[in-house]
Amino acid sequence: MAYSSFSEFIAALDRAGELQRIPIPVATELEISQWAEREMKAPGGGRALLFEKPTVGGVVSPYPLAVNTMGSRRRMAMALGIESVDELAQQMQLILKAKPPTDLKSAWKLARQGIDLLHARPKHVKDGPCKDVVHRFSQDQPVTAEALATLLDLPILQCWPQDGGRFITFPCVHTRDPDTGERNLGMYRMQVYDGQTTGMHWQVHKVAARHGKRYYERGERMPVAVTLGGDPAYTFAATAPLPDGLDEILFAGFLRKKSVELVRCETVDLEVPADVDFVLEGYVQPGELRPEGPFGDHTGFYTPVDDYPVFHLTAITRRSQPVYPCTVVGIPPMEDFYMGDASVRIFLPVFRMNFPEIVDMALPAEGVFHNLVFVSIRKQYPWQAYKIMHGLWGMGQMMFSKYIVVVDADCDVHNTSEVLFRLCANTDPQRDSTFVKSPCDALDHAPSVPCIGSHMGFDATRKLPAEGYGRAWPDLVKMDSAVEARVAALRAALGEKPGR
Repeated sequence: MAYSSFSEFIAALDRAGELQRIPIPVATELEISQWAEREMKAPGGGRALLFEKPTVGGVVSPYPLAVNTMGSRRRMAMALGIESVDELAQQMQLILKAKPPTDLKSAWKLARQGIDLLHARPKHVKDGPCKDVVHRFSQDQPVTAEALATLLDLPILQCWPQDGGRFITFPCVHTRDPDTGERNLGMYRMQVYDGQTTGMHWQVHKVAARHGKRYYERGERMPVAVTLGGDPAYTFAATAPLPDGLDEILFAGFLRKKSVELVRCETVDLEVPADVDFVLEGYVQPGELRPEGPFGDHTGFYTPVDDYPVFHLTAITRRSQPVYPCTVVGIPPMEDFYMGDASVRIFLPVFRMNFPEIVDMALPAEGVFHNLVFVSIRKQYPWQAYKIMHGLWGMGQMMFSKYIVVVDADCDVHNTSEVLFRLCANTDPQRDSTFVKSPCDALDHAPSVPCIGSHMGFDATRKLPAEGYGRAWPDLVKMDSAVEARVAALRAALGEKPGR
């Protein structure tokens, strides 16, 4: 299912009992983020919040603000129009394993997969709801009561007390490679400096930063467009760990089973989805940097002030009745945990295609994405766990994984307590650990030098004789399944509920 607008998604959450409406004025300065954090840390991620009267400097904004819209497994699935994220993982696996059909049934399955892939191709349209209201800063025209004048009119949050200012936290940033023309859709926070300029926090490892380098080498301004809202599939695609060169707009079309309609911007040579709520058009002048931060980040710490590119606004376009989408990050679990969890589940077939022995993978909340990875494998030969560690460190953003723990197939990697039990019980620290040097996340404050550090892997699998283990590996203490069933029946006869 594709959503024709962000408001349609909000309405779906409301019908499902997943939305709380707040009709009273609440300040965008800290109050909304505090409210949102409490909700995000409620069991299961709480509910999505729609602040109908967010205030900016004490003045009620005309634009409602939505937060925590994807902050649970159910809402994450609803954002993608499915019952469970596992549906997409299964479809991804089918596509990766597609073979020539041998009968009518297999031919039909392959055709259905092809239809879904056909939907991924975007369509080009001349106009769209994102241009209901247009204001170009480059033209000397009066600002009407209906027009959005500057960024200061948006209900942009100051999330934490020591933040350097207000930050746009759910921006879908569109850029293009000046040499190949390939587009990229990423998510990079934007600190608002004034009504027409922001910071652009793309780190050195990001694709947009690579695009910016090429514009710098060519001595040209870099066109940039930022979209807010629209189908939530765009937001998820912007955060997904896609292989380099894979178009996020194509991926969004695949997710929503419907082509993304793209419309050309008013002042820059870029195209954006026609159904988004806001479009911020502008440019980055390569070489122009400005202090950005601090910012209370998903690491749970404030990232320090550093120099980043400056985004200059040339136009703002919007729907006639837009909703401003945002998120709040901080000490996990927060909304971004559920988005990251969905990414791991959807792309697990890609990891399995490269490493067939992988059973499952998890990035626990305590690891704030990159810091901790649990992976279970079907172990067949000595040092296989180390093969998996080094293989994962070589796959895109997995290079930032600070700690990787490899366990056997019978360990539930989504149960952190069980993984830690295996880690403590199955490892000799010197024998079963390894260190590597690698680039690290720019947001990681622990390394002595930014973006450069070490990673550590733990082999918590059962040890084989060829790995230097000369004793018999003991069996795990486990009750006989027949006895478990008999006792369960006896307890049920007494009226006890299962699981107690």
